[in-house]
Amino acid sequence: MAKKRKSRGRSKGAKGRNEYVTCSQCGARIPRDKAKKVTVRVPLVDPALAKELQSKGAFVPTTTITKYYCISCAVHFGIVKVRAREERKPSFE
Repeated sequence: MAKKRKSRGRSKGAKGRNEYVTCSQCGARIPRDKAKKVTVRVPLVDPALAKELQSKGAFVPTTTITKYYCISCAVHFGIVKVRAREERKPSFE
């Protein structure tokens, strides 16, 4: 059977089995090396208030939110793009 991608859509290598994570959008369980990880820093206060406090020179604490997306949700939300075959596969010319 033909392979669409050299990596089979994962970054596993020769590591064996990977643990599963839950997609933040649809709840699907996917291997951690196949999931798309998105990290966002969010201020703990209202964004308008945070901007005003920063302009005054105050320290505004932020928290880091990490989300994992399955491939179908990542494509749907524009985190990854659908690429043509020439862009997916390395050219050996």
